[in-house]
Amino acid sequence: MYKWITMLLICSLFITIHRVSPAEASSITEYEVKKNLEDLFSERSNYLAERNHHMEQYYDIKSPLSRQAYTLEVKRKTYLHTWAEYRNMKITDCKSKIHISKIHIKDQTATVSLGHSQQITYSYNDQMSASHSFGLGTWHAVTLKKDHDQWIVSKEWYLDPLEENPRLIAEGIPSPPPDRPVLKEGKKYKRKQAVAYANKYAGIAWRTNDKVRYNAKYKNYNNLGGDCTNFASQALGDREEGGGLPMSGPWRYHFPKGGTKTWVQTDAFKNFLIYSGYGKRIATDSFSKLVEKTAAHPYGAIGKLEAGDLIAHVMHNDVDHFSIVTGFDQRGYPLVNSHTADRFQAPFDLGWDNKTTYILIHIQD
Repeated sequence: MYKWITMLLICSLFITIHRVSPAEASSITEYEVKKNLEDLFSERSNYLAERNHHMEQYYDIKSPLSRQAYTLEVKRKTYLHTWAEYRNMKITDCKSKIHISKIHIKDQTATVSLGHSQQITYSYNDQMSASHSFGLGTWHAVTLKKDHDQWIVSKEWYLDPLEENPRLIAEGIPSPPPDRPVLKEGKKYKRKQAVAYANKYAGIAWRTNDKVRYNAKYKNYNNLGGDCTNFASQALGDREEGGGLPMSGPWRYHFPKGGTKTWVQTDAFKNFLIYSGYGKRIATDSFSKLVEKTAAHPYGAIGKLEAGDLIAHVMHNDVDHFSIVTGFDQRGYPLVNSHTADRFQAPFDLGWDNKTTYILIHIQD
């Protein structure tokens, strides 16, 4: 999570500086910019789904910053399709929605802050069953310039959850267990409610109900190191809508001040879960090992996960991210929700490489 702190601060500063000034921008010009941005992000999704093969017209390839923005889109497409090939999948569709929060227009330049909700759909190459769609949500700071009646991306910053090296994708394909435990409410942990909470407050990640963002009664830690652990704690511990695990010892949220270190910090949260008895470690290993069939785990260690359990993503012996399991696709692939960047029912290893270790944590009912 902390690998994105610098970029988050840059985006936050950019968004703070550029605010809408009605006196500066006519509604016609704003409409023109908005329409161009809608077309841009729609074409990016077409490009990602391989429905078109050219995006250069939206960029000035001679400009280093514009070329950098274009190169990012090329790299994320390469990564996504390479990842799908490793999983015996194909990407079948991509869609986009944008949520513009601020626009500043001056002369022939527009600086815009917006949220991007993207839906990505995949299917397995060896099955005739239904496809699965998942959602991603990112915040963008974009500068557009108009050149000969064409708006181009002058520069852009956002935290891309697909910004990984396609040569470092872990090998392996999950195998579904014959009987997945029925999602139930335990004596201590309301598992169904925890999953419903994670689905409701998945930020701007594309989903059926995209009107709800984060739960406003909790502090947003995205600009303070990341909100993933705060979100996982909420899903487990919110008394009204979440899993209802009682706050205990150092794991507490003080309204409206914020959460304790154990509530919001990845390693402290992981240690609390395991040593408090709230959680039980299923396994710690690489993706390839976790999907491998063994005598102890005939369907791989991931076959022991239930919806409402947690996955800790470890980089360089340090927990970097937390996500909550919200379901499984038709091949038993664990699907997760998280913040920073926002994910909704996304394959749990998407956006991580073969150097990542995962800690699978079962929450005790």
